[in-house]
Amino acid sequence: MRKLTDELIESKLEEQGILHFEEMEHEKKLQLVLDHYGSEFTHDWQNYGFCFTTTETADGYELYMATVDDRNPDFSYDIYYYDSQWFEKLSDVIIEGNRIQIDEYMMDEYGFQDAIDTTYEEFYNDKLKEIEDELIEEGYERERTENS
Repeated sequence: MRKLTDELIESKLEEQGILHFEEMEHEKKLQLVLDHYGSEFTHDWQNYGFCFTTTETADGYELYMATVDDRNPDFSYDIYYYDSQWFEKLSDVIIEGNRIQIDEYMMDEYGFQDAIDTTYEEFYNDKLKEIEDELIEEGYERERTENS
């Protein structure tokens, strides 16, 4: 019996350039998830599938918008008064394979980086399961413990 271990799975991931999410740099995480899901960021206001932008109210308050159509947003679901929840849709938008309009300065915000971390964690776990399944198909088995 060939033993299937977490160390073996992680080494196979490392061979593909995929490190545990705590060990991977932000820029590398970003590139891996964009490539994997077929998404891209654009700073151009033409031909985007989803938009993250800000707008201002008549009395000077800044609003945060995450929408498919910046000219006709759904005020109940697309507009945020606080930036703390603004990027809550970003992970799903990336996973769906969108062309995402976003200003470059917004990509430095904590919420953006947190959303990329969340997306990468999901990507990492999917790849972990994929590698494990491949190794099982190749005849590897988990060592049985008394409880299993």
